[in-house]
Formats: sequence, structure tokens, C-alpha cells
Amino acid sequence: MFIDPHVHMTSRTTDDYEAMAEAGVVAVIEPSFWLGQPRTQVGSFQDYFSSLVGWEPFRASQFGIKHYCTIGLNSKEANNEALAEEVMELLPLYLHKENVVAVGEIGYDDQTPAEDKYFRQQLELAKEFDMLVQVHTPHRDKKAGTIRSMEVCLEHGLDPSKVVIDHNNEETVQEVLDRGFIAAFTIYPKTKMGNERMVEVVKRFGSDNIIVDSSADWGVSDPLAVPKTARLMLKRGVSREDVIKTCYQNALDVFSKSGKMEESHWLNAEGIDQSKLFNDNSVLRGQQPRIDSDKIV
Repeated sequence: MFIDPHVHMTSRTTDDYEAMAEAGVVAVIEPSFWLGQPRTQVGSFQDYFSSLVGWEPFRASQFGIKHYCTIGLNSKEANNEALAEEVMELLPLYLHKENVVAVGEIGYDDQTPAEDKYFRQQLELAKEFDMLVQVHTPHRDKKAGTIRSMEVCLEHGLDPSKVVIDHNNEETVQEVLDRGFIAAFTIYPKTKMGNERMVEVVKRFGSDNIIVDSSADWGVSDPLAVPKTARLMLKRGVSREDVIKTCYQNALDVFSKSGKMEESHWLNAEGIDQSKLFNDNSVLRGQQPRIDSDKIV
């Protein structure tokens, strides 16, 4: 079994859900993020957040995958301060929803004063709601931005063991682990962190507090990055125990601290019933629905 704790399924197709389920993915966490084009009004955020706690969990369930999410104002759009103020008022309405396991993904993009302001405000929200935090580290000036993100979290009194620092690479992982944070790695097929490099990271740093995820979204990315990386780890001599920890157990251990994610959610699942509807809509287009049953016929 695999957990992908950072994948943007809103941007993916039903084919992806089917392939992920077949590969052994049992649960996903979808962070709220930038959709590729800046949003211009708060209503677009409201509809997006609503889909993450409504339609998308239903869509995932139709393929046997448990869906969770994180809710937050992403760093890129924090620079539109007038809109950011309105989004900040929205967040408390969603953070208590049953599948929301953290405030995220939040942090820095260009490390502007506005990004810093709303990062800090959302850390305070996480403290108020006693929630985990999922941090997006900047793609530019990575190491400095990662260190700054952790220092701000500590400044606001957050427990590092309840903060997932994502988009790590070889330059940042030691600092993250030394400070007691959780180090997550987004695996991309052609750029940033690839699975070949991820294998070497686990060989060098071990499996404690290290998480593999895909960050698959609307760009060139791979929703099967977690199971593919697991397979490559085994092929390259990484122990089965370390593969399970980095591709399943560590994510479960961390995000279960939310009180909303439990292994029983997929181990004791009722099965797939594609005859169900969400707001009178289904994932089907006329084909026969799949309905799992314990009946012997």
C-alpha cells in the first residue's frame, strides 16, 4: 500500500485515479495550491476549497482511494494583498472539515514581505485550530528559503514534528531533519527531484521522518511517482522496511496526528459503489457502474 501525501488530483483525470488504485495507492492528500493562473476574486477560492472537501473526496472514493486535503492561501497568491485578506477570512470555515488534515500548502515563493505576512498569519491559525502545517519551500533560493521557513515556524512556537517541509532536495534535507521537522520530497519525471536521486537520499539519510510524494498537478508530472520510486528503491537495494516507511508509514504517522486520518479508513472501507451520486452527478458517462459486494452469487 502507498500514500501520496502531496498530489493535486483536481488537475488529474479519472484514468489517473484508476492507475493509482491499481498501483496500490490507498490514500492521497491534496494541498490547496496555485492553479496556474492567478485568481481574481475570493469566490473562486471559495469554490475551489469547497471542491476539495466535497466533490474530490467523492470522486476519489469512486476508485477506492481515500482523499484528504490541506487548506491554505498559497504563497504565490499571497502577493495580492487585497484578495489575500478576503481569503484569510474564508480559511476558518474550511479548516474544521472532516477531510482537512493540515493548513497548507503555505510558505514562500519569492520570499516577499506579503508572503511572509500571510505565512505567519496562517501559522497562527494552525496554532489556534491545533493543526498540522504543510510548508511549500521556494523553488528559487531553495536552501535559504527552507531555513527561513523553519525559523519562522519555530518563532511562532510550532512543534517541528507537526510541520511537513515539502519540496526538499539534497541541500536542504539535513537541516530539516536536524531541526526535527518532517522532510518531504516531490518526485518529478524530468526536473527538480527525480526518483534516482530520491533513492540516494534514503540510502544516505535513512528513512526516519522522510516522505516521498508526487506533487502531480497540471504540469509535467507523474501521479504514479510514489509507487515507481518504491519499486526503484527495492531494485537498488533499499530495505523493504525503509520503503514502507518513506512511501506509506511516515505519512500516516504524521498526518494521523490531525485526528482525521486513520488507517481504518481504507482497511475497513465498504468498497466501491459507482451508482452513488454527488449533487446528482456521477463519474460515469453511461457505462455500467462498478459495485463491490461481499455477496456470493
